[in-house]
Amino acid sequence: MDEAALSGQVWRDEVRARPTAVQDRDALARLVEEDADSFEVALYERAADPQVQSVDRAQRSRAGQYARHVRRLRERRRREGG
Repeated sequence: MDEAALSGQVWRDEVRARPTAVQDRDALARLVEEDADSFEVALYERAADPQVQSVDRAQRSRAGQYARHVRRLRERRRREGG
C-alpha cells in the first residue's frame, strides 16, 4: 500500500471511530444543563453548528462510499477468479 492509500485508510478509520457531531452535541448539551461552564458552552455551540454537522455527515458518507467501493471491487475480483 502506498503512502497516499495508507493515509486515506487512516483517515477513514478515524472518521468511523469517532462519535458523530450529533452525539457530541447531545453529550455536551447534558453537560451544559448540569453546569454552564463557558468552555463546555463553547464546545456545545461548535458541535451544534449546522455546518459542523454537515461536514461530519459528508466525511462519514465519503468514508462509507469508499468502503463500499473497495468491497465491490474485491467481490468482483473474487467472482472473476482473481
